[in-house]
Amino acid sequence: MKTTQTYWNPLDLMNAGKWEDIEGSDGNLQQLTIAQDLETGDYTRLTKFKVGYSTEAFEAKSHDYPEEIFVVSGRLYDKAFDMWLETGFYASRPPHEVHGPFVAEEDVVILEISYPSQAENKK
Repeated sequence: MKTTQTYWNPLDLMNAGKWEDIEGSDGNLQQLTIAQDLETGDYTRLTKFKVGYSTEAFEAKSHDYPEEIFVVSGRLYDKAFDMWLETGFYASRPPHEVHGPFVAEEDVVILEISYPSQAENKK
């Protein structure tokens, strides 16, 4: 069962200390898991990109499970799709869909809902 929490604002500055730097990004990428299922591995996470940051060093990504993303704020370029993702853009990615690397034109916040429990290699 996914964790639950009453209403709160993870984007409020008073919650800035809850975000963690993503390893290898020199503080240019941060993440905050806001809900997770410890049994299945499914999770909901926010990811922040700092203005001008490129994830080229991480290369393009794909997962063996589906995920959904929603651009909460900002604008970033997805090289795999050769398109700019703007505030309000949504995608429901099937397993193995390649995405990124990304370049943030401004500060960006992405909501990600991932379903490792639905990985194709799980029986």
